[in-house]
Amino acid sequence: MKKPIFEKKDILIVEDEVSLSKQLKWGLRQIYNVTTTNNAKNARKLLKTTFFPVITLDLGLPPSPDTSEEGFRLLKEMPTLAPYTKVIVITGNDEQDNAIKAISLGAADFCAKPIDLDMLKIILERTFKISELEKENRRAEQLEEVEHSLCGIYGKCQIMKELFSSIRQVSDTAYPVLILGESGTGKEMVANAIHQLSSKSNQSLVAINCAAIPENLLESELFGHEKGSFTGADAVKIGRFEKGHDGTVFLDEIGDMPMGLQAKLLRFLQEGTIERVGGTETLKLNVRILAATNVNIRNAVSKGKFREDLFFRLNVVPINIPPLRKRPEDILFLMNHFMEKESGNLKRTDIVVSRAAQNALKQHSWSGNVRELQNRIRRALASLEGNLITPGELGLEDTTPEPLGEDETIEANSVVTLKNARIEAERLAIQAAMAAASNNISKAAKLLGTSRPTVHNLLKKYKLG
Repeated sequence: MKKPIFEKKDILIVEDEVSLSKQLKWGLRQIYNVTTTNNAKNARKLLKTTFFPVITLDLGLPPSPDTSEEGFRLLKEMPTLAPYTKVIVITGNDEQDNAIKAISLGAADFCAKPIDLDMLKIILERTFKISELEKENRRAEQLEEVEHSLCGIYGKCQIMKELFSSIRQVSDTAYPVLILGESGTGKEMVANAIHQLSSKSNQSLVAINCAAIPENLLESELFGHEKGSFTGADAVKIGRFEKGHDGTVFLDEIGDMPMGLQAKLLRFLQEGTIERVGGTETLKLNVRILAATNVNIRNAVSKGKFREDLFFRLNVVPINIPPLRKRPEDILFLMNHFMEKESGNLKRTDIVVSRAAQNALKQHSWSGNVRELQNRIRRALASLEGNLITPGELGLEDTTPEPLGEDETIEANSVVTLKNARIEAERLAIQAAMAAASNNISKAAKLLGTSRPTVHNLLKKYKLG
């Protein structure tokens, strides 16, 4: 038996009219592996167990075949059932409103009854192409994330490449590391990366926030205490340093450590020993110290708020994490990463970040850095009613430039003809919409406020397809 010259693609036909279902299966069998079902219940089972890149969905399904209720219910469930499956809705000629509603709910396309098989084949071919393009985009994004990430830290700009290199270099040593960076830049993630890549990665990483614990309790938390050493000390307490023996201790916000404890930390860095509060026994420990602060530590030293000798002991290998405003080329890269992660958790694959929202992200000052970016995306997804994120959902102002006013002028030598300006604006708008919609023509049409056929024609016109 001769093998087929191409591998057939899988398609699911959800159609309750037996004669039409058989007709479609017969007409498409030479091109596709066709699976059919006549009800939504079986469709759900099939979608959970088998990946179909494309399905056709008749909206009139039992138990209410004379209405579109069951079909729309299944369509609404698609982001959860099969987030990457494209749906082509089958409608009657007089059901244009249903077709429009289906597209707004995420359907990739529609085909009217009575079905023209040749037209359906064209729609299927186009929809499969979109599915494959999106699959390639997802694969490219995954490869990009792997290439531009280190232990959960993401960045593709040159300054982040240098940071990744520094992390790898310091992880090979046992020296103390001082991690400097503004709030929200990811200091704890850098400490975690250094530990993961070090020879101590199979041992504990013990973290403590020096600013979050009251001064009178911090010493006991760090060094432990003996039973009866103070009121309430009913038993021996093992401190964080002992728990980190043979591993790593991460001292976050060390710039807020009281001066008295700074002296004890200095002693440990010099001698490798501690004594529990109320104890007399000297304990020898093998602990690597990683410390971090968002305080300007040199200013703190000059003002007498941080010991200079401790600063020099900790600053053997400094790591400076850049603020997000210093790496603007990473903003949309991080946006895509967080969108992929957070929308995946919500099982939503139909969400698009508008061009205006992207511009607002790029122009924001990011005083809260990467943490602020992630939180704004989470906020937008939590409150989103449709599938388009605007600046408002992100809590940002729309920074899209306003048209020139009547009293505003431009240089004469920068004037182009209105015809050429319209052509260029139209071409750029199509490119931007297709990029924002991950090459989904229906979504791009919605973003542009036009019809799907118009977008098809424009893609052909500007040779962008």
